[in-house]
Amino acid sequence: MPRFFVDRPLVAGETLPLPDDVVRHVHVLRLQTGDAVTLFDGSGGEFDAELTDIAKRSVVARIGEHRDREAEPPYRVTLAQGVAGGDKMDWLIEKAVELGVAAVVPLTAERGVVRLAGERALKRQAHWQALVRAACEQCGRNRVPDIAPPRDLEAWLSQLPPAEDSELRLLLSPRAEVSFASLPSAPPVAPVTVLIGPEAGFSPSEEKFIVDTGFSTLGLGSRVLRTETAGMAVLAALAARWGGW
Repeated sequence: MPRFFVDRPLVAGETLPLPDDVVRHVHVLRLQTGDAVTLFDGSGGEFDAELTDIAKRSVVARIGEHRDREAEPPYRVTLAQGVAGGDKMDWLIEKAVELGVAAVVPLTAERGVVRLAGERALKRQAHWQALVRAACEQCGRNRVPDIAPPRDLEAWLSQLPPAEDSELRLLLSPRAEVSFASLPSAPPVAPVTVLIGPEAGFSPSEEKFIVDTGFSTLGLGSRVLRTETAGMAVLAALAARWGGW
């Protein structure tokens, strides 16, 4: 059944016009009046709905029963990712959502090939947030991960609160202190942050600053992974370890 995100609170029994992006999707899918769809607003659960009127530029739906269905993993991971060039970042964010990430923080770094600031950064953030919503529609998640505005690495690290004893802050690095096998076997209650560098990695001074901020360096084996591979590998491995599948 087609699933659509609606950026406003949904209430069972109400009839409402659907947003423009959903209208376009309805027409692309060639849905008809009377067709059943699923709607969600990001606050949890989802609603059965019926399309009651379809025009060229508008679609109206009647909201039905709410269902408390969730597809979230039993832990909360933030992916802090050095911004990758080309289409890599789009692909990376989409797949991270499918793998259960709770939030993504795009970071610019010394060796990064992408520089984002001002209006360009805001446009890129909006583009990524739209990708997140589309990924949630596709994969069945009813809670929409947050995409933070692109930040400079050192500025982001400087505003992080002190790490709690139970909090995991992990930097993927070929020079790892912590092996994957040494991570807790049960899903942690406290938040987890996984930090991954851009294509050329973090500089030595950046890596020192990261470790001084409370991050442990984590390794995934003897092979050096590309930035777009590393995040997917660690998110999938954490899902297998902590019951996120």
